[in-house]
Amino acid sequence: MTITPDVTTSPAPLRKPIPLKKKIKYVGMGVAVLVLGYFFPKFTIFYALCSLYDVSRNRPLDGAVLRQYFLINGALNIALAPFNILLDILTLPFINKGIYKLEDFPAPYRDEIERLIETAKRENLVGQLEARAKEMQRTMIFFKWYGENVGTFLKTPMFHTRWKYIETIGVSIFNKKVSTSRHFGPIRPTLRVLYNLNDMDDHSAYIEVGGARSYWKENKLFIFDDTLMHQSFNETDKIRYCLFVDILRPSLFPWLLRPFVKLVNIVFKGANFMFYKQWKIIQ
Repeated sequence: MTITPDVTTSPAPLRKPIPLKKKIKYVGMGVAVLVLGYFFPKFTIFYALCSLYDVSRNRPLDGAVLRQYFLINGALNIALAPFNILLDILTLPFINKGIYKLEDFPAPYRDEIERLIETAKRENLVGQLEARAKEMQRTMIFFKWYGENVGTFLKTPMFHTRWKYIETIGVSIFNKKVSTSRHFGPIRPTLRVLYNLNDMDDHSAYIEVGGARSYWKENKLFIFDDTLMHQSFNETDKIRYCLFVDILRPSLFPWLLRPFVKLVNIVFKGANFMFYKQWKIIQ
């Protein structure tokens, strides 16, 4: 006689209803697309193709990525897609790898990254920021932001010198058991360079970019295109201090990228609250 195991089937989790505010937002976006498509069909098709190419760079390309790109980030991602494609063209023959190793960069770029890391170690940033780090879940301090020096309570003259390729220098601090949501950076004349300044003890502190995961315990340096969807985690019982840097993308003509860096500085300077609204910016 065959005995059938007693299996209890749990009911499928109920989906949370979409809040009314989001429903209105999604309907408004849909109406806007229909109106643009009707009155400006070529314009709409151009932007649709650019944004579809832009989002297709993410791996894995699934519903979560598409939803984040089109519905949550929405208009900003779509509006900037042609400019990001233009930047990919301007940096040829250097193909956008998405995730980089230090050896992928030309020697002058590598030298600046290594020199900046050595400077950060000498400055003992962790020790100087420790007291401030306990105040908030996520803290950010900038010394340079897209080419412009930023005044802080920490006196670090080396960070304020003119670098040939480095455009942003800061430190991001995650308190214990703190993570970000998934998000995209806006525009890519630069690449994001992260270097974890303190030692992490286990694999609960890491960054995910697409399907790739890098643990700070194993690799202190991580370089990537931040217009790909990414998310940072610190599920440890230690505060995580990470050097936060933007460096010009490798290019035969770096000067071609500087107007875009300047544009980011001007356009997004007053909109920093959009990107760092969950952070405490200290000066």
